[in-house]
Amino acid sequence: MAENENGQEKTEEPTGKKLEKSKTDGQIARSKELATTFGLLGGVIALVWFGFDIGEMLMGMMKFNFSISREVIFDDTQMLTHLMSSGSAAVTSLLPLFAIFIVLAITGSAALGGVLFSVKALGPKFNKMNPLEGIKKMFSPTSLVELVKSIAKITLVGSVAVTVLLHSKAQILALAQSPLEVGIASMMSIIAWSIVMVCLPMIIISMIDVPYQLYNHNKQLKMTLQEVKDEHKDSEGKPEIKSKIRQMQYDMAQRRMMQAIPEADVVITNPEHFSIALKYDADNKGAPILLAKGVDFMAIKIREVANANDILILPIPPLARAVYFTTEIDQEIPSDLYLAVAQVLAYVFQLKAYEKGKGKKPKTLTGVVVPDKSQYDVDGRKVSPSE
Repeated sequence: MAENENGQEKTEEPTGKKLEKSKTDGQIARSKELATTFGLLGGVIALVWFGFDIGEMLMGMMKFNFSISREVIFDDTQMLTHLMSSGSAAVTSLLPLFAIFIVLAITGSAALGGVLFSVKALGPKFNKMNPLEGIKKMFSPTSLVELVKSIAKITLVGSVAVTVLLHSKAQILALAQSPLEVGIASMMSIIAWSIVMVCLPMIIISMIDVPYQLYNHNKQLKMTLQEVKDEHKDSEGKPEIKSKIRQMQYDMAQRRMMQAIPEADVVITNPEHFSIALKYDADNKGAPILLAKGVDFMAIKIREVANANDILILPIPPLARAVYFTTEIDQEIPSDLYLAVAQVLAYVFQLKAYEKGKGKKPKTLTGVVVPDKSQYDVDGRKVSPSE
């Protein structure tokens, strides 16, 4: 079982955060054997698609370069032109071949792990200059696996290559005696079949190497139980810090709420426990808005602020409880409480007008009815506003 430097076993699967960090660091699963196999397959495809054209180019180049007149040979200017013409023809003919090699080389590297560019992976790592670390890696399980793969690759590919050469020995020796066209065609055929045969053991090696690289990569990224806990704490935040943040947010919300109370039109209370502050904005033509609410100590503070700002306080327990349990701060009251709240606000506005000498003194507010259908949560149970 893998262990970290503290001796703890890495038994936990890597988290999403650990996987993302490994990508950022350039640590992803890669298979050199898969990339090599893709490159060889690219050679086969290129020879199948462009082998005839390449063969014709080679024949034309040989004819062109072996039929130079004596005057051209001793003329530096013409020889340079001759050389440039031959080079241009060769490059033009081989460009598709090189393009296929490049595309498949990139595809082979990206087939396992995807395309990734990491600046951090390009940076210098001074720990690699430590000779002790180098010696340790030489005798690590990963190095042993790489050694076994290299021996298997050399053995299999070498055996196949030797077998192909022995099988093609007669054809290879006959090339020297063959006409130019026949010799080039035979040579291209031998090369193509040699690459095909060499691909076979490489495909087998790749099929073994890819699952191993995925397993080894996952094994290297495994985490101890403590690492998972620490990452969870870092992601979610330590409980005491989260509690402190929540407390600060609550305190800020309470301060904002208390600062809004002077704008209220009325404070409705259940004298023993609840206080709510309501405001109606006639310009917006919406429902009344709850500016503040509180129980016990906070209810007392709301009443104190209301008294300090000459805001009318009305004891209507059922309505105070109903609004408290159905409405959040800065929200409009629910529709089933419109009538009851409208009665209260009408009384408040009439009283304010009377105090300014603009109307008659309103009658004492009575008959405010909270609908029986309204039910409100209190400590996890349903109660009616009449309780």
